[in-house]
Amino acid sequence: MEQPPVRWEWHQDGGRQNREIETNPRPRLSVKLAYWLSDVSQAGRGNFTIIPGSHKTNWLPGPPRRDIPWQQPRDAIQVTAKPADVVLFDRRIWHSRSLNFSPVTRKGVFFGYTYRWVHIRDEVAHLPREAWWERLNKVQRQLLGGEGSGSGDHQWGHFPEITPLYKELKRRGLLNPEYPPLIP
Repeated sequence: MEQPPVRWEWHQDGGRQNREIETNPRPRLSVKLAYWLSDVSQAGRGNFTIIPGSHKTNWLPGPPRRDIPWQQPRDAIQVTAKPADVVLFDRRIWHSRSLNFSPVTRKGVFFGYTYRWVHIRDEVAHLPREAWWERLNKVQRQLLGGEGSGSGDHQWGHFPEITPLYKELKRRGLLNPEYPPLIP
């Protein structure tokens, strides 16, 4: 396979919050889940590549521009996974993808989980509704970014008792009474 043009792809997820939150390290505001659809069980298949422990630093030494050749971070490792494997990671971990030198097309689905008061970045609720969406229950819609009533200080309202997931966890007896969802 021919080498693609050089491009420095190392980053932390989060966009603006990485530029505007002035702590070191930044707080954990979200985690992500990567569900692999294709076989990336060998290195060189466009693997998710991480630097272990890098969530503790806000900066990674790199080139002055993304198109300048630069050595990869020395502690970087390619994560290998088989189809249906799941990788849970902190969005602050410095990561990239490796080059894909195989005939396997890299496919995965990434889900982000964060506090309810963090606004959704992928506007799932505004996409045309497909038949599958209509078959989802309220909890499934909430977890996939469906919008609530918008009352209160975020899209699901101020009180956890009105959110579908909270109601379902309470119904099943899965709430921890020692960890209240809202602290006055």
